[in-house]
Amino acid sequence: MGPVLRFVFRYRWFIAVGLYLGNSWASNATAFLLRFEGRVPPPDWAAHLAMVPVLLVVRMCGFAAFGGFRGLWRYASLYDLRNIVAAVVSSSLVFYFLVAWVFAQPDYPRSIYVIDSLVLIMLLGGQRLSRRAYHELRIRPRGKRVLLVGAGNAAELIVRDMLHNPDYDYQPIGFVDDDPAKQGVRIHGLPVLGTIEDLPRVVEKTRPDDVLIALPSAPSTISRKVVLALQPFSLQISTLPNLREVVGGRLAIGQIRQLAIEDLLARPPVGLDPAPVRALIAGRSVLVTGAGGSIGSELCRQIASFEPKSLLLYDRYENTLFAVTNELRDRWPSLDVWPLVGDVCDPGRLACVFARHAPQIVFHAAAHKHVPLMELCPCEAIKNNVFGTVTLAEAASRCGVEKFVFISTDKAVNPTSVMGVSKRVAEMVIQSKNGRSGTVFAAVRFGNVLGSAGSVVPRFFDQIKAGGPVTVTHPDMRRFFMLIPEAVQLVAHAATLATGGEVFVLDMGEQVNVLEMAKSLIRLSGFVPYKQIPITITGLRPGEKLYEELIGHAESVEPSGVDKITKLKRDHPVDAVYLHARLAELRRYVDDGNTGEVMRVLQILVPTYTPDQQLFESCCATCLAPVSARGIAHA
Repeated sequence: MGPVLRFVFRYRWFIAVGLYLGNSWASNATAFLLRFEGRVPPPDWAAHLAMVPVLLVVRMCGFAAFGGFRGLWRYASLYDLRNIVAAVVSSSLVFYFLVAWVFAQPDYPRSIYVIDSLVLIMLLGGQRLSRRAYHELRIRPRGKRVLLVGAGNAAELIVRDMLHNPDYDYQPIGFVDDDPAKQGVRIHGLPVLGTIEDLPRVVEKTRPDDVLIALPSAPSTISRKVVLALQPFSLQISTLPNLREVVGGRLAIGQIRQLAIEDLLARPPVGLDPAPVRALIAGRSVLVTGAGGSIGSELCRQIASFEPKSLLLYDRYENTLFAVTNELRDRWPSLDVWPLVGDVCDPGRLACVFARHAPQIVFHAAAHKHVPLMELCPCEAIKNNVFGTVTLAEAASRCGVEKFVFISTDKAVNPTSVMGVSKRVAEMVIQSKNGRSGTVFAAVRFGNVLGSAGSVVPRFFDQIKAGGPVTVTHPDMRRFFMLIPEAVQLVAHAATLATGGEVFVLDMGEQVNVLEMAKSLIRLSGFVPYKQIPITITGLRPGEKLYEELIGHAESVEPSGVDKITKLKRDHPVDAVYLHARLAELRRYVDDGNTGEVMRVLQILVPTYTPDQQLFESCCATCLAPVSARGIAHA
């Protein structure tokens, strides 16, 4: 900053007062010259000179009352113009009263008050507008050329922010909007160039660097439409957060984020009323197993917001447990958080935890979930997913837990994988426990969770960053998808709805084609599928199905009382004695590592289970085999 600018900033208040005084005198003198067409009679000029000191004092009081000395001219707005008009009009009325009734100046023309006010408003408003015009129209370094989808209030706010702040590396070039009334108009000097269907033509003509979807309240169908329209182009696509996520409804450039795959869900995200969950959780001790995982950690965050008496985080992986514990303590310092390292298959450790902390509600999220990896290690899958659930459920029953919610998967319906059948057997365990103690047992079943550890989306992003190829197992592969917060909301609400033995399912809309999802992720990353990032079809991996199901053949659908949540009941109750006998047999084979017999017992327990034939020829030594080059992230 140069010496002149330093002087201006140091004495800016005095300079502002001087400018206002000069403008006030100049406007009054100009009013007299205009009134008398340049030839002011001596008596009238004398009246002018006599009342100038009074005028300046009155004007300064008016400007001070309406904040005239505090505004920054570079940010002049209608608010500032309103204050100028109010200050000039009010001070003119006071001045008229003083001249006519206090100082009794008969030669002071009444038209001067009106002319003086108009001239002063134009002088002050014009000076402020010229400062803002200089700031906005001056030549700036060229930034990223941005084409905005949407020409509403959100787009106007963002463009104004881009134009006013020279520190932002953005140069808005225009809009597209489907509203016919906006076609051909200009916003902040930028044209509306067409509709979303015109995007390919507009992009070819304007050559933007980025496309920003400035429609915070628009459905995901708009985002999908934009992505499809931009298929041939290598463009980064960004978006704005939903207006509910923006504090006070204000938008700024800092809230622009890259369009994510969750923005393209074929349905709006499910939002459930948190009040019943708060009523259940508040003041109670809650235990979450698998607390360091994707679902478990988000479950802990949402539970913490409901003010439980204590929150017990149970996990055998210390690093993730340490991370989520620190996060919870930072965000909720008054919350009683207990990180507990332990295995759900360890009855001694569980007995110690339940005896010391006496949890009242248990959410069981700990599990092995990677489908291809569990095909290589079936005994470990059964040991953790089935017998870990048995051990935890028995500990909960003995210690008088009020509610126990087990997290299952859509892969448990007509399973073709060890992971899926292990979850189905665990559901049967949970259903068999009802009525045998005071604990209410229930299960929650949902599809793939976007962004969870080991899911297909992070895998695709890693492959895109590496330049491809993106690997898809089958062109017709379809999956249900949901967001992590949605999954956790479902789990929490299941606890409020459970009366014993139910399986709850979230309405997840239609299944999504995984190949189309891969193409969308490539486009969202700014590349063209096949042309810049190749896609390779690798073939189905062991245990995979082309599509998933949420409801089994022997299950009946009942309303849950909550929109978007379905309650499932078995047509025939689980025979607890028979299940116990088969589980004892299964445990012996798991301990012996007899994979063939494990598969046989699983087929007896779940007749709809159709395992991969290669598993019958394998043994537990398979667990030591190298992982296939196809990777272990499941779709």
